[in-house]
Amino acid sequence: MEPWELRRAVEAGRATASEAGLQADDAVVISNSDRVVLRLVPCGVLARVAPLWHLAASEFEVEVARRLADAGAPVAELEPRVDPRVFVRDAFAISLWTYYEPVGSEIAPADYADALMRHHAALRRIDLAAPHFTERVAGALREVSDREQSPELPDPDRELLSATLGGLGTAISVERDGDQLLHGEPHPGNLIDTRRGPLFVDLATCCRGPVEFDLAHAPEEVGKHYAGADQGLMHRCRALGWAMFSAWRWRRDDRMPDRDHWRAEGLDQVRAALDRCGPG
Repeated sequence: MEPWELRRAVEAGRATASEAGLQADDAVVISNSDRVVLRLVPCGVLARVAPLWHLAASEFEVEVARRLADAGAPVAELEPRVDPRVFVRDAFAISLWTYYEPVGSEIAPADYADALMRHHAALRRIDLAAPHFTERVAGALREVSDREQSPELPDPDRELLSATLGGLGTAISVERDGDQLLHGEPHPGNLIDTRRGPLFVDLATCCRGPVEFDLAHAPEEVGKHYAGADQGLMHRCRALGWAMFSAWRWRRDDRMPDRDHWRAEGLDQVRAALDRCGPG
């Protein structure tokens, strides 16, 4: 968010917590992108503050979190001292969560795989309407295909992303017998090590697909510890995931910090992942 918008978002998050009976004298910005994550003090609450057009996604995330907590999933939980819902204030959608102090810098691949297997098991125990991952692929393909939305994307790279998104998205979605609910983006930034063990955050990306789609977001070593994972499918999902990531970075209105670096890095990762897939 721009500085002026960030100031409003911080105040909206702090004021929402205060009105809910929590002492929120100050706020520490943990991350700032299309939405802001705040640590409110001294109440020790995590606030996610998003523009109001994120309202539906924020409400979906809260519902996913509520159901997964009941199912015993290794996920960050909503703040128990307030109603489990999304608050609206000053054109922002605000949700309040338990704050977990990180206890480590890196999670071992075996522990990462174990957390993901337990998370997937909990996801199989809940009944939730969620989009198939191919809907996100189709959205990324639309961005790449629309030159007005991605005007700076060079033509050779546009062709690479279009072919990858269209070809792999179709190929992976043909067989859906093994599909289930997924986290959607369980990359290292969305798994925190806490005193309770590793916990997944950012649950709004929940979707349906093969478990290999989730594994493709984790470090490669994690897949070797996940029983029954199809390594070939995981490589294809990794290429597809990087193509989606790249498509978002080339959007005209993308706000990711250090975007130019990630534009180049994303395309390099797509090519490297496609090489791992082999012929065909």
